[in-house]
Amino acid sequence: MIAAFRARSLIQRALICLVGAGLFALVVMEGRNAPYPAVVVATVVTGVLSLLALFAPKRWFRQYALAAAVASCALSITQTQLAQRPENTPGMVELGVLLLVITRAVRRSRPLEAIGLSMAASCAAVILPLRIEAWDDHLYLFISLIAVCVVPFMVVLGLALRLRDTVRAREIDTVRQAQRLEYARELHDFVAHHVTAIVAQTKAARFTADAGHTQSPEDLDRMLAQIEQAGAQALGSMRAMVSVLRDPVAPTAPAATRPAGHLGGLRTLTEKFSVAGPPATLTVDPSLTDRPVPPEVAATVYSVVQESLTNARKHAEGMSCVEVRVVPHPERPDRLEVSVTDDGRPGGQGTPPGQSAARAEGAVGGGYGLVGLAERVEGIGGRISAGERPGGGWCVQAVLPLDALPSY
Repeated sequence: MIAAFRARSLIQRALICLVGAGLFALVVMEGRNAPYPAVVVATVVTGVLSLLALFAPKRWFRQYALAAAVASCALSITQTQLAQRPENTPGMVELGVLLLVITRAVRRSRPLEAIGLSMAASCAAVILPLRIEAWDDHLYLFISLIAVCVVPFMVVLGLALRLRDTVRAREIDTVRQAQRLEYARELHDFVAHHVTAIVAQTKAARFTADAGHTQSPEDLDRMLAQIEQAGAQALGSMRAMVSVLRDPVAPTAPAATRPAGHLGGLRTLTEKFSVAGPPATLTVDPSLTDRPVPPEVAATVYSVVQESLTNARKHAEGMSCVEVRVVPHPERPDRLEVSVTDDGRPGGQGTPPGQSAARAEGAVGGGYGLVGLAERVEGIGGRISAGERPGGGWCVQAVLPLDALPSY
């Protein structure tokens, strides 16, 4: 409790102290109405216990709430047997705090615990007015009002707050899950792309060495430079992602982890792919360069092309060319069609078991890359498909709306 109090700001601590002092003063003033010194002390003690139960930390709430309810009931029953009782107030501060304890128990405690604590506090609140001296119709009406209206209202209030807390917790979990998926897609789309280039270059160097071909210093330097460049890009993407994670309020993310909000980045992407592998040709319809494309659509197009090129480099054997096309849909002018086609074959001699079917498994959800793409594409109202071509090779095709749907 002390640690939680110190964790608050100075203004909050001052306000808590001021409110606590005022409530304690009211409890003492009400306790002085009792005709006997022992009853005065007992009234102050039960009032303070009720305040502690209301403001106690979660781990101590059950003990304080139960102690306050039992002590309040014991004092109320004892005062009914006395010859003299308070004339004007039985302890209204304690009564109000007990009602708030009911709400807190229903809101914060486990179901069975909430039932027990709320019943104990309700019993203490209902019989508390019996401490007063005048037992007349007004007193019985007041007790009936507490039992029939006020106590049920506090229970309903606790249930409403509990439901609100549950909905808010689920919303937070949903947002966190969406953030985790987004970070996973970012890491896969950008870091894995560069790492795949490193692996491809290293395999090419090993293949050349195993075949007994002597490489010239210029060729070796060029190959190592490409590996170095891909590694530097992967490191830059990783650093950019770490900076985003460490500074979530940053207004913009570095360009290494965010594709541009236009289609111009596709040219650079295909050129880099062609340096480390077979040539990749890019065809973008001229009408799309003049028409503004929403940033969500442009980023999704970039991700589709990047992931498709990465998969082609990883899985296609004997690939000689890759064709990337970004054109309007022939039947839906309000839609954009993206296709990445290669002429490779899945697997080949020397391919590890199971890898020859990796592309087909990814098409039906066995890999994270196409799963992430499907989430991106469907998130803006599009659709994506991947599979073998009738004449050989592989094709990934996505149809996206030119006016992206709003994402929530």
